[in-house]
Amino acid sequence: MDNKRWYDKEPTLSLAISLIKNSHDSVQKQCAEFIKNKAQDHGVVLQNNLLGAFNYVLNRWYDSSEELSLAFDYLKAADDETRKQIAIAVIAFLEKAETC
Repeated sequence: MDNKRWYDKEPTLSLAISLIKNSHDSVQKQCAEFIKNKAQDHGVVLQNNLLGAFNYVLNRWYDSSEELSLAFDYLKAADDETRKQIAIAVIAFLEKAETC
């Protein structure tokens, strides 16, 4: 199946994204900040894309939140190993958030 979403290609990342999607809005926002910080800690840098900003269409579930959209941009910009490490950390973060 070649038409998978970018985050479905890696099972750990796919699980993390699914957990985020099914979390409460406030937890999603906390998770978005967590992802951004983790990505920056791993040296992930977003490229400026002004043309993309003009052609931006909100059609993905995570685009309804600016914080989540930015966090997912960081995930997309990361290499495969970094994405997997962040996904593992996100799963642990969400487990802790759900028990509080």
